[in-house]
Amino acid sequence: VYLVESGGGLVQAGESLRLSCAAHGIAISTYAMAWYRQAPGEQRELIARAASYGSTHYANSVQGRFTISRDNTKNTVYLQMNSLKPEDTARYYCYLSSTTDYWGQGTQVTVLS
Repeated sequence: VYLVESGGGLVQAGESLRLSCAAHGIAISTYAMAWYRQAPGEQRELIARAASYGSTHYANSVQGRFTISRDNTKNTVYLQMNSLKPEDTARYYCYLSSTTDYWGQGTQVTVLS
């Protein structure tokens, strides 16, 4: 089982990015999926979570700007990030918890002011 993130990059403040996380070796349909991020010198933080049945949860810092979604037919979860701010700069990780915790390798997002 492994997760592969993509879609990160370097953008200006106010712009948008969409991150993707493709799961391999496991069907995500019955699992909650989440996005975390970690900035240099900071702890990894949960920013968005999508339950298997569709409910979502967001950190206050991204509420109203980020949207998590999932396409179980493609075994992929997405994070649409709008109105990006310099403080959103971090490495973003996809996470799935089953009997084992699975993490992707991360994708870097850098937002310039």
